[in-house]
Amino acid sequence: MYSIETDKKWQAKWEETSLYKFDDNNLDKKLYVLEMFSYPSGSKLHAGHWFNYAPVDSWARLKKMQGYNVFQPMGFDSFGLPAENYAIKTGIHPSDSTEKNIATMEKQLKSMGAMFNWENEVITCRPEYYKWNQWLFLQLYKHGLAYRKNAPVNWCPSCKTVLANEQVQDGFCERCGTEATKKDLTQWFFKITDYSEELLQCLDKLDWPEKTKAMQRHWIGKSTGTNVTFKVADSDIEFSVFTTRVDTLFGVTYVVLSPENTLVDKLTKEEYKDEVEKYKESAKKQSEIERQSITREKTGVFSGSYAINPINGRKVPIWIGDYVLNTYGTGAVMAVPAHDERDFAFATKYKLPIERVIEGGDSLPYVEHGKMINSGEFNGLTTKEGKEAVTKKLESMGLGSGKVNYRLRDWLISRQRYWGTPIPIVYCEKCGIVPVPEDQLPVELPYNVEFSPDGKSPLLKSEEFMNTTCPCCGGPAKREADTLDTFVCSSWYYLRYVDNKNSEKPFDKAKIDKMLPVDMYVGGPEHACMHLLYARFITKALRDMGFLDFDEPFLSLRHQGIILGPDGQKMSKSKGNTISPDDCIQEYGSDVFRMYLMFGFDYSEGGAWNDDGIKSISKFVDRIERTISSVKEIIESGDTGKTSMDAAEKELNYTRNFSIKSVSEDANKFQFNTSIARIMEFTNALSKYIQQKDKNISLLKDTVIDFVKIIAPFAPHFAEEQWESLGKSYSIFNEKWPDFEPNALIRDEAEIAIQINGKIKAKINVSTNLKEDQIKELSLSNEHIKSLLDGKDIKKVIVVKGRLVNIVAK
Repeated sequence: MYSIETDKKWQAKWEETSLYKFDDNNLDKKLYVLEMFSYPSGSKLHAGHWFNYAPVDSWARLKKMQGYNVFQPMGFDSFGLPAENYAIKTGIHPSDSTEKNIATMEKQLKSMGAMFNWENEVITCRPEYYKWNQWLFLQLYKHGLAYRKNAPVNWCPSCKTVLANEQVQDGFCERCGTEATKKDLTQWFFKITDYSEELLQCLDKLDWPEKTKAMQRHWIGKSTGTNVTFKVADSDIEFSVFTTRVDTLFGVTYVVLSPENTLVDKLTKEEYKDEVEKYKESAKKQSEIERQSITREKTGVFSGSYAINPINGRKVPIWIGDYVLNTYGTGAVMAVPAHDERDFAFATKYKLPIERVIEGGDSLPYVEHGKMINSGEFNGLTTKEGKEAVTKKLESMGLGSGKVNYRLRDWLISRQRYWGTPIPIVYCEKCGIVPVPEDQLPVELPYNVEFSPDGKSPLLKSEEFMNTTCPCCGGPAKREADTLDTFVCSSWYYLRYVDNKNSEKPFDKAKIDKMLPVDMYVGGPEHACMHLLYARFITKALRDMGFLDFDEPFLSLRHQGIILGPDGQKMSKSKGNTISPDDCIQEYGSDVFRMYLMFGFDYSEGGAWNDDGIKSISKFVDRIERTISSVKEIIESGDTGKTSMDAAEKELNYTRNFSIKSVSEDANKFQFNTSIARIMEFTNALSKYIQQKDKNISLLKDTVIDFVKIIAPFAPHFAEEQWESLGKSYSIFNEKWPDFEPNALIRDEAEIAIQINGKIKAKINVSTNLKEDQIKELSLSNEHIKSLLDGKDIKKVIVVKGRLVNIVAK
């Protein structure tokens, strides 16, 4: 009987024989399978980890049996806030708690029985890994892709650290849910914007979920338009406005600057300064999400200055409005209230002119395309024609040009926290910003640091760490006190796995060019605009710096859904609805737990846990075992000599081949629930056949072998046990995945339903070669149907070949 002892037996055997060791000398059919690695913030794996890892391992096992040389490494993304916050709460150093949690999770992951290549493990909080984070930073710095500047940044008051734009969701910190604020700080950035267009264009060639690609397209946010130059009246000041609707330029009746725009102070007239200052302070308290809200009332103040519309020389007032953001475009907009909803609301409130310049519709604002009116020489042009003509005119005047704009902003990588990679930079009064030489890496994170967050970098409190010498002049210098965003760790870890023991460089180019890109990557959809975008950027940057020869890190991507608690809510200790994989494995064995996750849920959707579901799977596994045991007894009892195939044999052979075909196709598409449904049908067919009086032993032998093989990826320990019980040589995962016979799927007979007035009354098997009139005759001669039609007048008989016969009678 299958149990946890079966798991232990085969896990020991697999480890002893190095069954899953990757053969790096045979790369012709290499398959790099990777699940997003886990964060050891707690001491236990949860059902979500299992839902990510176990089904993917089943897919990888199928591929191994299909002849692929599978590389499936595992590691831990072990820097970051959760461990640091836990340390602050408990007093246990994050290094100690993290290493302890890693040891626990390694043990749990091994109990899963997955084909993980543990010899390639990476752990990001150890110096032998984060040394290469620092190396990566230095390469980006050397090539102008890492830089430092003072900028308004997102600040989480709870985490007491800055956040990249991607880490602010609807105005709130994605980690703790606290509302983010703005703060002016000098920070380090990676210049991801240099790759905006390539990041956008390369999405088309990736086998990724369309929703994820759409999210990245939206986040990159490409807009094609025109930069228009407005001069300030009675001044030598000018500013640019980016617009996608330059065809409406004649309709500009005012312009608006963001409160943060550096020109605001220069343009504001003395009599308006007090009001403008108050407005600027008020705007600082609003999040960008609030300021962009469609429903929020638009507010603003007049600066006292005027701008000159370059297309017609008209003077228009310059306003300050918080619905304009300094982080998009130029921090200034031209307002066309007749053709923009926000501008219309603003103009209506402050009684500013509203002038139509696009024909169409009866009401304002009219925001669609149309023909230009009240636009001088451009009257009658369509929107498309007008955009081109007005842009060309502005270019000839030296007051505008075509422009492509992106929403994407550079990646803010500084963090004012302790548990992360030290940034390898020193500051010298004489030499300025000085990168740490590569031969002095790693800059190690000191252990004895007071890391309670106070809004400043904890490393500032460590004199021993901060005080150093300048690599250039040898004079006194200070180290950078901020640490790297932990997304830097995961932006390149897929490269290190391949060459994780290399102490001379992060990876050997020849090795990774053979092994990468990752063939199949699986993880949560929440990383669409963070980890996945950053990893793509780093891959392209490393390519351009000559460290690798490919463009994208992950060729294929799949997302798993979320396993909810039995109450349908997200699992959490506070709700008391968590499911412990350890407890389930102890009671049922890991294969039952794995199969329940795959059968009970659509892999991309997930769903609510159900105790009855796992109990049913346990019973199903027992039933498979009983069925195989019965088949063995029949085979061992002796050959009946029957070799021909009657209807029963043909039906079993059909189900066998249909199951092989369906499981192969469905599992390859990550449709694990339907794969197991096919195995259930196969089990039923096998059980039904062995009840026959006369059995074809030869067919039975071949069938049970294929039966155990297609179970193997989904229940690996159980399948090994059954394979051994059949007297087969170790291991089933060295066996070839079965092929189906197309001819076996062509049925000689088909079951059809016989209906009377649309209701099924009987089912009969008929030859697939029969003509419609023959099928009609057979149906009407059926004894049960004849009795039901007795005394009735048959009006019509409809034959749908291969499916049904419907008899219309009164």
